Amino acid sequence: MRSATDDDLTARARIRDAALLRFARDGFGAGLRAVAADAGVSPALVLHHFGSKDGLRAACDAHVLERIRLQKEASLTTETPGESMAHLADLTQYGPVFGYVVRSLASGGELASRFVDDMVAATEQYLAAGVAAGTVSPSVDPAGRARYLVAHSVGLLQMALIDAEAGRAPSPTLDPVAAFTALSRWAVVPAMELYTAPLLTEPGLLAAALDQLDREEP
Repeated sequence: MRSATDDDLTARARIRDAALLRFARDGFGAGLRAVAADAGVSPALVLHHFGSKDGLRAACDAHVLERIRLQKEASLTTETPGESMAHLADLTQYGPVFGYVVRSLASGGELASRFVDDMVAATEQYLAAGVAAGTVSPSVDPAGRARYLVAHSVGLLQMALIDAEAGRAPSPTLDPVAAFTALSRWAVVPAMELYTAPLLTEPGLLAAALDQLDREEP
């Protein structure tokens, strides 16, 4: 039998998931009444669980970042390649997260900057887990590598917006599942190739870059 606590937790998750989609579609100016209507609850219940719209957004941010971190960590430590690709193919699961991240970055400002910093921290964590598991090569600059990968992802999300504006793909905020599907069709194979096989065949380039940095140090 479901307890009152179970129902409370389910309502909280339902509100949060409704907010992910509503914020992705309409931006962070969307009101709590709209989120409550989407979740099938009262505005008072939204406030009961999250305190304010800022509290709801903070919960959405934390949920999205944790989902990304956990899935990336699992793909690098416990899952087979086939399992990782199967999870990526579950587009209905990742579409809302994709749309929310695009909207968060497009909104700009201090909250977007903080969201990027949190993405970098989460990326550094799951890469460290991969290094410990032996599935990721160690880095001479773990923090820098994590930030570079996030920058690469941000560029990919910006590409999704550009493709949508040009009519080449669905909007990542209005139809995140379809947009994530379109992005995956062309991006997954090049990404896996880039990450699993060296792009450049000259290994001395890294040593040269490190040497140049040493020379530039005051």
